[in-house]
Amino acid sequence: MKNFKSIALALVVVLSTLSVTAQTKKINTAGSTINWTGKKVTGQHEGTINIKDGALVFKGKKLVGGTFNVDMNSIVVTDLKAGQGKEKLEGHLKADDFFGTDKFAMATLVFKKVVTKSPNLYTVTGDLTIKGITKPVTFDLATTANTATTNVVIDRTKYDIKYGSGSFFDSLGDKAINDDFTLAVALKF
Repeated sequence: MKNFKSIALALVVVLSTLSVTAQTKKINTAGSTINWTGKKVTGQHEGTINIKDGALVFKGKKLVGGTFNVDMNSIVVTDLKAGQGKEKLEGHLKADDFFGTDKFAMATLVFKKVVTKSPNLYTVTGDLTIKGITKPVTFDLATTANTATTNVVIDRTKYDIKYGSGSFFDSLGDKAINDDFTLAVALKF
């Protein structure tokens, strides 16, 4: 009977260490950044956009989930100065030709699958919603105790953003804009 109690106690200890509860870490929006880059035949433009809110979910030290909301009205162009086309480009990016922020003020990302690639490096597949259209997106995310970073490449045409796309319009010449844009994301939590 004494051996049975010892085995039962050992089993309880082992099981209690295996059942780690999930911990949600809220994103520090003031300390986090999203830098975007959009390229065209004759160059590129760069800027920022703000995270409204978000969280990463961990079990122990392992990433298992996440959700984010991005304020599409916060799009800023950083490679141009006032009076050099900055306001015009920001207005165009917010217009229906691009992100239609009057109707679609928020973009969202919901993690659907997280696969450990190596310690603190994950391949994430999530549902990204832009302009009310949801499509899967996959990217690698590196984490530390209180940060996460990634570069995400997004094909804008999947979200009905076709303005200046050589995939949809002929004879654009040097006015063509690449379908893909890149987001460099640095999160603090």
